[in-house]
Amino acid sequence: MKKLTVLSLSLMFVLGLTACGNSNTAEKEKGSSETPDTAVSESVTTGTSDAEDQDSEGASGKTLVVYYSATGNTETAANYIAEAADADLFELEPVEPYSDADLNWTDDDSRVSREHENEDERDVPLVSTTVENWSDYDTVFIGYPIWWGIAAWPVNEFIETNDFTGKTVIPFATSASSGMGESGQLLEEMAGTGDWQEGQRFRESVSQEDVNAWVEGLGL
Repeated sequence: MKKLTVLSLSLMFVLGLTACGNSNTAEKEKGSSETPDTAVSESVTTGTSDAEDQDSEGASGKTLVVYYSATGNTETAANYIAEAADADLFELEPVEPYSDADLNWTDDDSRVSREHENEDERDVPLVSTTVENWSDYDTVFIGYPIWWGIAAWPVNEFIETNDFTGKTVIPFATSASSGMGESGQLLEEMAGTGDWQEGQRFRESVSQEDVNAWVEGLGL
């Protein structure tokens, strides 16, 4: 009888330990699946991946508007284009700026008249031809006034010193009456690289509506 009682007590004790062990194991497994550190870690990893994806997307497809403006008309057009295309701006500035007298094309002795007559004098040094992060830009607008049927030559140094490989290049110009002429084609030949598109000439008093309509039609 005593042996039977001892055996029963021993069996109950073993079953009790087994039940406790199973309960603790279940609680540990449940707690492990909801650990706050694990949730935070997963959130940080996902956030980092999203940020990297955004940075990757933002590093390409950018648009730049490069322009030389003698009297402010081309600058106005350039600003309208930059706004419509969500683009950055880069102004070409001659080391020796043109004065009003320099730009008087009716004066045979003015600076632009002399440069027009003597092609060797059209080498106009610029303050800078280097665009920061140039490789990030896929589309580049090139703006200038029309001088004697061609692009104003202060843009030449920028065209000659930059590599347009892999870029879509879109010229635009302002003038009182002259059209684009061969200005875009001549700049394309000068550059030797890039996918040059047909340009657009705007009147001197260019309107934002006209510019917006043109940019929208490009499908950028």
